Amino acid sequence: MKSSHPASGIGAVAARFGLATHVLRHWESVGLVTPQRDSAGRRRYDEDDVFRVAVILRAKEAGFTLDDIRTMLTTPNRSTVLSRQRGELRARIATAQASLDMIEHAMACEHVDFTTCPHFQAAVSERLLRQ
Repeated sequence: MKSSHPASGIGAVAARFGLATHVLRHWESVGLVTPQRDSAGRRRYDEDDVFRVAVILRAKEAGFTLDDIRTMLTTPNRSTVLSRQRGELRARIATAQASLDMIEHAMACEHVDFTTCPHFQAAVSERLLRQ
């Protein structure tokens, strides 16, 4: 992914992603990013480093821990981490979809008190049965 874009300093990369610079320093300390250093010792992030920051952020959005991300990015044995997180993400998606369905039903319900609606009660009761 090398490009002709000049390398960026830590402040510019942090600002690009809305991060504090200490976050990038921490990620470097745990082995997630390895920016080059210039002659004065300042971090210089090339486009590959910037892409890696984007990957880390996407993985965090998906619920991965930093340890999980390091495993995924640095070892060939990533299937266990990916499989576990896939299951957790599917469960979160199902929960979010059920919540969205409840909201949409409540918005469309013509009952004065939507919690008395038989369809709404059935949806909530279904959730109670899974508890």
